[in-house]
Amino acid sequence: MSPLLPLPVALVYIGLGLPSASALRGQAPTTAPPTVSIGLAALRSGHPHQALADFQRCLAANPSNAAAALYAATAALELYNGPLAVQYAERARQLDPDDWKVDTALVAAYSAAGNKPQRDALRAQLRQLHSSGGPNAPAARDANGFLLEMFPVEYHPAAGPAASYHVDAIEYFEPIGELRTYYRFLIRRSTGGSRLWEIDVRSNNFDEASWAQAHPSEAASGLRQFQIDGHSDAGQGVDYRLFTGRDDYDAFRAIVVNILRSQPVPTAP
Repeated sequence: MSPLLPLPVALVYIGLGLPSASALRGQAPTTAPPTVSIGLAALRSGHPHQALADFQRCLAANPSNAAAALYAATAALELYNGPLAVQYAERARQLDPDDWKVDTALVAAYSAAGNKPQRDALRAQLRQLHSSGGPNAPAARDANGFLLEMFPVEYHPAAGPAASYHVDAIEYFEPIGELRTYYRFLIRRSTGGSRLWEIDVRSNNFDEASWAQAHPSEAASGLRQFQIDGHSDAGQGVDYRLFTGRDDYDAFRAIVVNILRSQPVPTAP
């Protein structure tokens, strides 16, 4: 099940019915002011460099355009430019401090820039916002997760073709589904295109109860049994690892990166 994500990052996964960037440019006079729609079309078409330039022109024309700042942060994330993503996401927050979508972009920006203390503090705020809601963020309670990070991974086998992947790491406010998925890593080619593979971090309550009975001291200390597995929309599946640990995104991320670096994604040629 695909996560319900807030904009701007959800536009990577869902169709918004936007015309292409080239079509929008063809329809507009050369003297027309820059618009957010043109940048969104470029971003949706897999052209983050062009999208970033479009959003920057929007901000040059109107420095108070919070939407342009927010989407500029998203384009910078697609380019793995963490410091620039932080710059634009923090600017968007200054312009529109009550929009919770800005905080979701800022979490991913802090991740990309390696600012873990700021990232984790904002993750806690988002979880609190999801739990309590509020007049300024009714949609926060309806979302089940948010984009935590975008990052690249390279696979270089001893023989055969290499592969470059783009990974979107999703954090769920509460574990979802019968198998209790805590995090989902969506893998696609770095050149864009559809999703190739998903890797989930799970800890289901049924297996956990049996494990806790067999390991009472570890369970009492806060440890759980986690499983990391992969699957495709076509029904392919791989069980990667079963282990004992804590809910620690950075530890899970390191395992996923090692998996992607050491073996090919099953659906990739």
